[in-house]
Amino acid sequence: MKRFQYGLETVLDYKTQVLDNLRTEHAAALHQVRKKEDEIHRLKRELSGYEGQFDKKKHVGGVIEEYRLFSLCIAQMEKTIDYEKEHLFVLRKKEEEKRAKVVEAKIDTSKFEKLKERKWTAWQKAEMKEEESFIEEFVSNGLSRRAEST
Repeated sequence: MKRFQYGLETVLDYKTQVLDNLRTEHAAALHQVRKKEDEIHRLKRELSGYEGQFDKKKHVGGVIEEYRLFSLCIAQMEKTIDYEKEHLFVLRKKEEEKRAKVVEAKIDTSKFEKLKERKWTAWQKAEMKEEESFIEEFVSNGLSRRAEST
């Protein structure tokens, strides 16, 4: 029996390698998005802390310089959060592009895998037919030899 050979094995290997690389890139992009989301949450908690301290200072009373300082800190934190949100938007867009490329590569790879499966099934059927014809020939040769010997 001959061994199964898929003529497009190198293409399938290449496509699989490309898919794996794209998955790695997508995972890195997703990691960056999550990291940026965590950073924004941290900044929001920090802003909330400043606002809480400012509210306490307003109730207790303080000098105008302290009010001004809190106001500037809060405004700067809000600007920082807005900037980080814009950066997050860009990172999410990149992640979505990577995901689309992964899906496209997966579809492309799947085509070659399905083709390989079809070729494998056809090869198995051909092998079964060849084996059946060999058995039939063997049996018929055995019967004809018996008939000749009697």
